[in-house]
Amino acid sequence: MKQPLGVILAGGQATRMGGGDKGRLMLGDRSILQHVIDRLEPQVAGVALNANGDPARFEDLALPVVPDSLAEYPGPLAGVLAGLDWAAEQGAESIVTAAADTPFFPCDLVPRLLLASEQADHPIALAASGQIGAKVWRQPTFGLWPVALRDDLRNALKDGLRKVVLWTDKHNAGEATFMHNGLDPFFNVNTPEDLKEARRMSGEAEE
Repeated sequence: MKQPLGVILAGGQATRMGGGDKGRLMLGDRSILQHVIDRLEPQVAGVALNANGDPARFEDLALPVVPDSLAEYPGPLAGVLAGLDWAAEQGAESIVTAAADTPFFPCDLVPRLLLASEQADHPIALAASGQIGAKVWRQPTFGLWPVALRDDLRNALKDGLRKVVLWTDKHNAGEATFMHNGLDPFFNVNTPEDLKEARRMSGEAEE
């Protein structure tokens, strides 16, 4: 399999953070979004940002910006579809998605997803995380998605599908599980309190 392209999902409305681009909030000397870019870029053949609204606000990142092709913010699967359509134009076979508000995700995300897909011939592979002896949680915004399924996904979204796992279960998705010791690498910043916690996790001193 060719090295996948990377797509950062930033199409949400950030209502719990008061709106705007929460990925632009600062975490140390870089924005949350820049942390995500810095972790994803070395693992993939190229990166695009899935975001809606005026793409000019991301000009400083020098990344392609691909908006959802479906109206009314139908959720992360719309961002996956936008990424797959962009990847198809590049001649790529697959993409790996990462959420724009999750600055600590694993630096071996992509090879682990590729392995999970190849070992049992799963077309899709999702990340999961958990602690030993506790429940493992799927992380459906972090996945490996084949370009070949983009029309299947498009039709499912047009039929009203919104839940990621309903579509991935239909395609017998594989799973790459990342165990942790209490600091979940998929911790995401949804609220002002989450931002404080992310700053604590990164070792940033409180003001």
